[in-house]
Amino acid sequence: MKGLVLSGGSGTRLRPLTHTGPKQLIPVANKPVLQYVIEDLKEAGITDIGVILGNNGKEQVIAELKDGSQYGVKITYIEQGAPLGIAHAVQCARDFMGDDDFIVYLGDNMLKDGVKGLVDDFMEGDYDAAISLQAVPNPQQFGVAELDKDGRVISLEEKPKVPKSNYALVGVYLFTPVIFDMIKQIKPSWRNELEITDAIQKLLDNHYKVRSHIVTGWWKDTGKPEDILEVNRLVLDELKPTVRGVIEDGASVAGRVSLGSNSIVKKGCVVRGPVVIGDGCTIEAGTYIGPYTSIGNDCIIKGAYIESSVLMGGCRVECDSRIVDSLIGKNATILSANHEVPKGTRLIVGENSYLKI
Repeated sequence: MKGLVLSGGSGTRLRPLTHTGPKQLIPVANKPVLQYVIEDLKEAGITDIGVILGNNGKEQVIAELKDGSQYGVKITYIEQGAPLGIAHAVQCARDFMGDDDFIVYLGDNMLKDGVKGLVDDFMEGDYDAAISLQAVPNPQQFGVAELDKDGRVISLEEKPKVPKSNYALVGVYLFTPVIFDMIKQIKPSWRNELEITDAIQKLLDNHYKVRSHIVTGWWKDTGKPEDILEVNRLVLDELKPTVRGVIEDGASVAGRVSLGSNSIVKKGCVVRGPVVIGDGCTIEAGTYIGPYTSIGNDCIIKGAYIESSVLMGGCRVECDSRIVDSLIGKNATILSANHEVPKGTRLIVGENSYLKI
């Protein structure tokens, strides 16, 4: 079985962070979302992986993943260009797949339990496709599956105004090569995209066997800032503390904290886990870093109160403000404009930004 990871898309809901790079490279607990996807596939025994590239940030994706050898996999890059739908992306990989079965994994999705169970179930059965589902409170925002009383898939619909169930399609699908024939038969939707739900519906219409799999652990589509922050909290809940840097005497560090190499937490700092701090960081005196915060490599934090936030690499924060529930892009600089401490500041800051607050 081969893997297909989709890393295209424009990431409009994460702007300005995605003006300079793809959403799949935004870090969760200091690791790009796309890396979690590759690791899930490797855990499931899938090592021959195609990565779909869009127009936005394809050079960054290649620079991050390289040939895949650092993850124990082999990566082949496939150009999609304009984001014309998941089914279109799958069709772009026709030559790469050959006659093999394959799994499609959306590169901005994260699953607590990975995909090994789904892959094993598919390979042990006699199916033409498999879809993963989870009950959600807002099914109109997703592809939705209608099931009979025995759990068999009856129909699929993409972002219906009146959903027939609350079972949303998780961004993981398994196919045999017959799916390529189905894609040839569908037409662009009202979104002007080739919808994978329409292609799977064609399988159902032609009496192919489509397996459904209910995801019980958490699943997150990391398409919005609040989703990134929530999945960051979920991952940090399982953080294993490691200290490779230096914690000075007089610094107060408690809870599960991971401190990277060549990083220092200076006297007079307070760090309350779960917190992950990357390599080469300096946490100056007077700083408070609260639970569920991720700080990327090479950051300097001085005098700030930061909690439940994600700071990407190269940030400099020197202020006496309280920063909460914030997503701050690479190389951002945040300085105090005055000494009036607000009750809270919420920021979504793009790369290379410069702020005074």
